[in-house]
Amino acid sequence: MNKFIVSARKYRPQDFSTMVGQSHITTTLKNAIRNHQLAHAFLFCGPRGVGKTTCARILAKAINCEHPAADGEACNECHSCISFNEGSSLNIHELDAASNNSVDDIRSLVEQVRFAPQAGKYKVYIIDEVHMLTSAAFNAFLKTLEEPPPYVIFILATTEKHKILPTIISRCQVFDFKRISNQDIIHHLGEICAKESIDAEQSAIEIIAQKSEGCMRDALSIMDKMVSFSNGKLTYSDTLEHLNILDAGYYFKLLEVIRQQNLSEALLIYDEINRKGFEGDLLLEGFAEFIRNLLICKDEKAAGLLETVAEFKEKYHATAKETDAGFLISALNVLSESDLQYKAARNKRLHVELALIKLSYLGQALRLQDTGTDDKKKGVELVKPVAYRSLHPLEIREKKLTTGPGNTLGEKPLLMMPAGETQPGARLIIEEVAEQKPPKQATSLPVKTSSPFAPSTSLGVLSKIRQQVLSRNHSDATDLPKPLEPELLQLTWNRFTAELKENKNSSAQSFDGAVLKILDDQTFEILTNNNLEQRFIEQEKRNLSDLLQQVFNNKNLSFSISIRENANQHIHLERTLSKREQFQQMAEQYPLLKELKEKLKLELDY
Repeated sequence: MNKFIVSARKYRPQDFSTMVGQSHITTTLKNAIRNHQLAHAFLFCGPRGVGKTTCARILAKAINCEHPAADGEACNECHSCISFNEGSSLNIHELDAASNNSVDDIRSLVEQVRFAPQAGKYKVYIIDEVHMLTSAAFNAFLKTLEEPPPYVIFILATTEKHKILPTIISRCQVFDFKRISNQDIIHHLGEICAKESIDAEQSAIEIIAQKSEGCMRDALSIMDKMVSFSNGKLTYSDTLEHLNILDAGYYFKLLEVIRQQNLSEALLIYDEINRKGFEGDLLLEGFAEFIRNLLICKDEKAAGLLETVAEFKEKYHATAKETDAGFLISALNVLSESDLQYKAARNKRLHVELALIKLSYLGQALRLQDTGTDDKKKGVELVKPVAYRSLHPLEIREKKLTTGPGNTLGEKPLLMMPAGETQPGARLIIEEVAEQKPPKQATSLPVKTSSPFAPSTSLGVLSKIRQQVLSRNHSDATDLPKPLEPELLQLTWNRFTAELKENKNSSAQSFDGAVLKILDDQTFEILTNNNLEQRFIEQEKRNLSDLLQQVFNNKNLSFSISIRENANQHIHLERTLSKREQFQQMAEQYPLLKELKEKLKLELDY
């Protein structure tokens, strides 16, 4: 049985020409080798799986090649290249800084640097994950990195450039590796599938390229896994299922029912997705990416940013033309907010359904917002004035009406204008006249018409004014202040006390023991037994005063609260019992308690 080698190792590039997606770096390095302008230290930084360590190895092999090609490539035939390919070269040293990050490891490296190579031109030290070195190790490495021997070249590789000290970066030639484009990954995977005789669908390879996010090593690992899963046949449906990816067809159907405001169908689609094992956050993230792709397709210049399967590209462009950009932006905002709040939500399913409800009625909300100004204008234009009865101009003069001492209303001309010509102040004046209380002797108002066209019958408004004046005169005659009477006062007092008892107010007992003493028609005195009762009654003084003024119809009614002289005060004060007395009292009431104490031989802590 042959030992299986993963594609990431089996198809690792062996020269600069096979490097994928990093032509800007390989061209620079080949020119430096051809022109003999090699730096003493290189720093390769970039995302994972884009070829940093591979490029460092190719550079180390090309530097020591005995017969380099004209373009700077290694010959792969000399003793140095063969020993490098077999992994037995003594001039190339790889150090993993993640596990050798101490000062002692760097000191050991510095000691090795002093020895010249036995064969070849250069000793190359490749330090991978160099950002894992400690600050002390970096400082110990500074002098050697700045001025190494002429036969030593350092190649540092890292994925986190920001963690490296600036003094280290300034001593190196920095090469920034970029993410590999989807097209390069698709082309490379297609070549590998052809070499391995793998029956692969183009859409499946495109999905793998998207899932790898520009990392060639991840793409090769995913492809190996999918080939093992599908028994040598790479299909689109198996790729979606194994990578836990929702088909874009679900997003197209979901967008269509949302645009139709078909909420029930949208919830059913989500239920189907949920039953297939997809979590809610996956739907929110995928749908947000789908909306983003539609926004990109709205502009032909940005259409090149669309990363999707080729068979869906035309459908994306057609759907983008039919969908309003404002709707897409608002939907993307709703999905982004829901995705941020998903982790904090307790009911995940309800949270996603709430987002779908918002999206279903988003179009209607946008239409109302867009047409809101026009609708308001139309609403104002459609308002019609109320049809009043047409009246001829009529001037009314009033005599002086007394409303109180020193308060009189002079003669004011009131004009009743026809509909559409009413003056703003006319109605206010009429209401002011209606609200004033005329003297009791006044029974009518003289009316003088100044227009020859005035009707002989009385107007409706003036009739109402006269009736209001007459009714108020009658009420003033009947609602006269009542003098204080002992029977009515006591009856009101008892009524107030009963309300306090119903409300379980602690002041009720003080009201029961109080005595009332009438001083004159508008004043009486409340006599209490002690200071405590006096305070309780004072707490209810305001409510009691309001009730008495209402019953006697007298706002000037007043009373005072005082303590009776030589009052027989019998205050029963209960003495607090000790613990022993409390137990004895309980034992007398419950004899079994004492018997229980004796049977259990309990000693009580008094």
